[in-house]
Amino acid sequence: MALDITEQRSSGLDLSERGRAKDGRPLALDKRLYFQLQAFGGCDDADPAAKVLAAAGIEGALYVNVNDPYGIGLLALSTSADHFVTELRDVLRQPPFTTYLPQPDYAMFGRTYAIGYESDLEELLLRRPHRNVCNPAWPWAIWYPLRRSGSFELLSSKERRTILMEHGGIGQAYGRADHAHDVRLACHGLDKNDNDFVVGLLGKDLHPLSSIVERMRKTQQTSRYLSQMGPFFVGKAVWQSAMP
Repeated sequence: MALDITEQRSSGLDLSERGRAKDGRPLALDKRLYFQLQAFGGCDDADPAAKVLAAAGIEGALYVNVNDPYGIGLLALSTSADHFVTELRDVLRQPPFTTYLPQPDYAMFGRTYAIGYESDLEELLLRRPHRNVCNPAWPWAIWYPLRRSGSFELLSSKERRTILMEHGGIGQAYGRADHAHDVRLACHGLDKNDNDFVVGLLGKDLHPLSSIVERMRKTQQTSRYLSQMGPFFVGKAVWQSAMP
């Protein structure tokens, strides 16, 4: 449950995600979802992997890689970072995953975050991203990391907000039309290539996901303030855990 910041009594540095209630009160929630994408080659049949994931109670999705006829991608999620070095690690260190070829260039890891104006932090940080990944109506996915240029951080808060609103408006239009739905993750300090964010685009068809990437290329944020994007993992879910 998100708390009114005035109700908090903790001392020291507060790392909670911040939002704002409809009546203007500031909110905070010290909980988030972590996501990890791992890719593998050398997979003749994805069904054994799906059965192992389901039996182990892993939350997430298993994709077949559009660009590799023997490739798969595992997208796992948890509110605990420990999950990825305990339960998930154990699953990946046993068959059939030990017979696959890891493709670390596609590895991505990030956490959900709030910008500061959202009124329902649990929906933003926990429920919506989980639903988007596990919705059987949206099996297609494009996942990619990106890094902003340092010049973006030197802009005024008003200039940054205007640029982000342009970017966000396109995403909201695609979402309302059920063409594409996103998962936004921060990966500061979590990415081997020093990226800032991981983006997941999910939908019922692949073309709209490509289309929104094309549309975003024309925004100020992408054309002027992104220094790096990709690699892009493109896949279709062959297994998804149950929606929350």
